[in-house]
Amino acid sequence: MTNTAHREAASRRAAALRAQGSAGQRPGPAAAPAGAARSVGFEAKQLRANLIERDGKTFYQLDGYASVVETPYEMWDMFGGYNEVIDARAFDKTLAANPDVAFLVNHRGVTMARTTNKTLELSVDALGLRSVALLNPERQDVKDLILAIEDRNIDQMSFGFLLEEGEWSDDFTEFRITQLDLHRGDVSAVNYGANPHTSIAARSREIISELDGLPLGAARAAVERLNSRLNESGEAVSTSAPTGRSISLVETMLRLDD
Repeated sequence: MTNTAHREAASRRAAALRAQGSAGQRPGPAAAPAGAARSVGFEAKQLRANLIERDGKTFYQLDGYASVVETPYEMWDMFGGYNEVIDARAFDKTLAANPDVAFLVNHRGVTMARTTNKTLELSVDALGLRSVALLNPERQDVKDLILAIEDRNIDQMSFGFLLEEGEWSDDFTEFRITQLDLHRGDVSAVNYGANPHTSIAARSREIISELDGLPLGAARAAVERLNSRLNESGEAVSTSAPTGRSISLVETMLRLDD
């Protein structure tokens, strides 16, 4: 998956890390590429729902994979694109700690299943993070989700987590997640999960997609406001810069707003 753009981004990334005196070190959450709090989505062809009986109650059992392991996918940081890989052992510690994880749709809405009440079971196998959720068939949102899955309008999954440990390859083109935390995160059935992205980047894309529709005065006011935030960190937004030049630009703005 490495290409010329990735190599150029890697060169800039390596120079910046060396300048900071952190090249070759495992970044902590604050230094994590694309942010420590994130969500990553994957195509989930095995997502399926079946009616089952358990303890005298009827549930929809929704079975799928919220993550894959040892399979590179593309991500982005302020320098450009890079490949990311989730290590096969990255889930071991967090699953052993019995994390509180919710099952959601598109990472939002009312919880449909949860590990704390045993309606959501998570495990890891050779493919990745397997999710088995028991959903109440009397809920309207559950009915809508099942219909969307049966119609193949939803066939992908994603999961939200905190990055705890990771390391760059020698050429800075690949980042390997070696440990993550699922506690207070989620696994979700999602509209689009094949192209992984951080939760911050998802918000960024939503904002960027609306920028072209802003009146000129509102756009100028937004630039001035963002400049005032970024100036605190020694950066500035150029009023002549194209809005789509870097997702990381908006990510930075959003982080400053958190």
